[in-house]
Amino acid sequence: MTSFRFRLQKVLEWRRTELELEEIQYRRQVAALAELDRQRAELEQSGRTAEHLVRTWNPLAGGELEALGDFRLSVKHKQQQMVAPRDECHKQLERQQGLMLEARRRLRLLERLKERQMAEWRGARDKELEELASESYLAKWRRQA
Repeated sequence: MTSFRFRLQKVLEWRRTELELEEIQYRRQVAALAELDRQRAELEQSGRTAEHLVRTWNPLAGGELEALGDFRLSVKHKQQQMVAPRDECHKQLERQQGLMLEARRRLRLLERLKERQMAEWRGARDKELEELASESYLAKWRRQA
């Protein structure tokens, strides 16, 4: 009997490569979103730190309070500017996750097909070996008789 050969092996390998690429893109998108979140957290922390420092000064001048107010407004404005890019990045992440899951589904479909065909091939091979063993036994039995 011939050895097992999956006719769609090249397609299966291509699907694996496709999934790897989609996973790489997904990880990049996750990293981009994490970077935006890190920048936002850093900005918030700098605002809290500045406010804390100014509140501990003694004596506190009006110009320093005005500078703190301007800094707060600047931080708030930068945070608002970060909302749209983060939302867009999150949408792209969701889209990429969908692409990755679809690539995984297509790969799994081919893997199940290969498993099914291999199981059929094994069954046929086992049947052929059993028939061969039966014929061999019968031939041996006839020679002895």
